[in-house]
Amino acid sequence: MLLDKLLDYVDIQSDPFATCLVSSGWQLNLPGPPNVMFHFVMQGSGVLRVPDGRTYPMKQFSLAVVPRDAKHTLECGTDLQSERTVEFPPIGDPVAHVIAGAPGSAGFHVACGMVNITYGDSLGLFRRLDEVIVADLYGYPQVRSAFEGILAEQSGATEGSVTLTRALMTQCIVYLLRYLSEQSDGRLPWLPGLEDPNLATAVDAIFEHPEAAHTVDSLADEALMSRSVFAERFREAFGTTPINFLHDIRMRKAADLLRRFGGPPVEQVARRVGFNSRTHFSSAFKNHFGISPAVFQKGRFAGQAR
Repeated sequence: MLLDKLLDYVDIQSDPFATCLVSSGWQLNLPGPPNVMFHFVMQGSGVLRVPDGRTYPMKQFSLAVVPRDAKHTLECGTDLQSERTVEFPPIGDPVAHVIAGAPGSAGFHVACGMVNITYGDSLGLFRRLDEVIVADLYGYPQVRSAFEGILAEQSGATEGSVTLTRALMTQCIVYLLRYLSEQSDGRLPWLPGLEDPNLATAVDAIFEHPEAAHTVDSLADEALMSRSVFAERFREAFGTTPINFLHDIRMRKAADLLRRFGGPPVEQVARRVGFNSRTHFSSAFKNHFGISPAVFQKGRFAGQAR
């Protein structure tokens, strides 16, 4: 339930995906991506290798999450005789086809793309990932359908494609997080944090009542911890302070209220997210989003009226 609430406000941005086709006996050398890179095996099997020699076997329905800046290779077969090097992350216009080997003979067919997944400034879902994750999503055939949909939408981008692609990517991420939760994977520090009943109680209080006068002390009381232990465990889990996390949630909630057609006026939005002063709220909103709430709301109304 707590993860569902977090995903309600998560921001997912992805570059156009590429299809990487690797023939047997070939390796495809890829640069370190500026954002986390996803590799989903559409067909065949192979290996993902990182410079220190660690290998990650992959088969159909495997999804690999590669940390930012991590150079890596995709390999097919054991007797590697040829290679191709890509200097920049494979992104398409709209979808690139990167081939290592003879066209039509690929034994390893992978959908590859960079994805940036954040909750405001407070929580980058994969920001602190420091090693490759490979999830066997064979039990979730919906993921393959979602990636097929993503590639189809990006291949023939039309009106609504961005929104639909984001929805399909969200579906993939939910199944990935569900798998990691079931496996008790500890490589995402914040995931165990959501499953810690004490921390979860405090985070849930923020989600349920962002307008409340929360403090580190009051949230520590919710979590049944001392102030110092709570603050330390919260930062370890989420990579930010409880108050910064609260601020981001308030701003996201405010934006959600303002973007609704016929939504409440700015003064009411300010009160509903814990601000007694419209001036203070407007200043905080502009610092967060780079635009005043009044201009943000007017722009949303105009967009929906068209």
